[in-house]
Amino acid sequence: MAEYILALDQGTTSSRAVLFGPDMTVLNICQEEIAQHFPADGWVEHDPAEILATTISTARNALGAINVEPSHIAAIGITNQRETTVVWDRESAKPINNAIVWQDRRTADTCARLKREGHEKTIVNKTGLLLDPYFSAGKIAWILDNVSGARKRAEAGKLLFGTIDSWLIWNLTGGRVHATDATNASRTSLYNIHQGCWDKELLQIFNVPESMLPEVKDCADDFGVTAPSIFGAEIPIRGVAGDQQAATVGQACFKPGMMKSTYGTGCFMVLNTGDKPVLSNNRLLTTIAYQIDGKATYALEGSIFIAGAAVQWMRDGLGIIDNAAQSERFAEMADDAQSVYLVPAFTGLGAPHWDANARGAIYGITRATGPYEIARAALQSVGYQTRDLMAAMKKDWLEINDVEQSVLRVDGGMTASNWTMQFLADIIDIPVDRPKILETTALGVAYLAGMSVGVYSGFDDFAASWNAEKRFEPAMSREKRESLYSGWQTAIGRTTST
Repeated sequence: MAEYILALDQGTTSSRAVLFGPDMTVLNICQEEIAQHFPADGWVEHDPAEILATTISTARNALGAINVEPSHIAAIGITNQRETTVVWDRESAKPINNAIVWQDRRTADTCARLKREGHEKTIVNKTGLLLDPYFSAGKIAWILDNVSGARKRAEAGKLLFGTIDSWLIWNLTGGRVHATDATNASRTSLYNIHQGCWDKELLQIFNVPESMLPEVKDCADDFGVTAPSIFGAEIPIRGVAGDQQAATVGQACFKPGMMKSTYGTGCFMVLNTGDKPVLSNNRLLTTIAYQIDGKATYALEGSIFIAGAAVQWMRDGLGIIDNAAQSERFAEMADDAQSVYLVPAFTGLGAPHWDANARGAIYGITRATGPYEIARAALQSVGYQTRDLMAAMKKDWLEINDVEQSVLRVDGGMTASNWTMQFLADIIDIPVDRPKILETTALGVAYLAGMSVGVYSGFDDFAASWNAEKRFEPAMSREKRESLYSGWQTAIGRTTST
């Protein structure tokens, strides 16, 4: 009997496959890193062929390691790094350019021009997104305008666009299905989140041919079946969600006011706002949290571009640590007398600052500063940026509700660091809950796929099964908290380009 669910979690730094049992327990995890390409300042690219190859190989390894036959997989769920853009040839399935990653800032000048032309209000009102290089629409236009012959081929219907989920679906189904889900569509700057469709006016603004776009489906829907040659059997693809929305589901944030924050390459905080979109007055994003049976549930989101990537930079760029766990040990050994701040604006600043031209900086360095203090500053920057987001989110939420946030649910690789999570609780001054199942992104999309095929039950049962592994209570004095945060605000003020 097919009772297992396979989650394919394609992220910014790695591809992962997570196999879940009928009771949603994690049975096996396989992971492979993918290469990061930085061809110019502020540019970030991935090889789409490597993304596909590592996704398939991790899935095969996840099954093979514990001798699970493909025929025992009831469904596949796909979750992915959002906004990252691939354009490929409809006939050959070959990409015409490297994937342009969500962190990439090459379209900053284009966004500035569109702002000057007065398009930002239209884009915000229709998509809930700010006019920023972060999103997919400008990336599509850049590829069409900078790859020889691409625009002509696109206008002739020969090219297709997709975020990573669409790229994987197209290849896994042997080119039979060109589709995405509502959460990924809502991150392109081309999708009208109020009407639930691709928007012709937005397509004109960004100069993107409609023929390139995938069909938009629910998060728990029929996305076709895998070609038998890939896994040895046809496996239904029945769940798709962008990584942060999948984590929102995995954290069981199904009620308005519930909030989660994911700490991976970046940091992404999502607040469920229910069946009505809330437009932010504080430079946050309005997005679709999930869509089931044609009904969208909306959210406010704050996006930080660099969180875990700062740890990766210390390892690969500076060479001051050998692995991520070492950063925690270094932070514990740092000199408390030093006030060192790292503003990790390596590819600009995200919410609530939205400064594409800002670049990273370290403040407070003395002759006594060393790897320990830099490591501590890198981990602390995650807490400071989270507080920036929470302050903006609180203002938007309290405009329509009088209920204060009482807890933050967290997930992602950085949450394994007790030191980092304790500092987070201290600096935001509310409890932080870390779940028993840390694979919340994979869990969320596995749940969507499993629910779609009847392996898993409904939202209420899933929410009742959620449990915290550890709660981090604030333990820092108010005086110290505000002193530290004041220093951060000064550092941010010196870093922004405006």
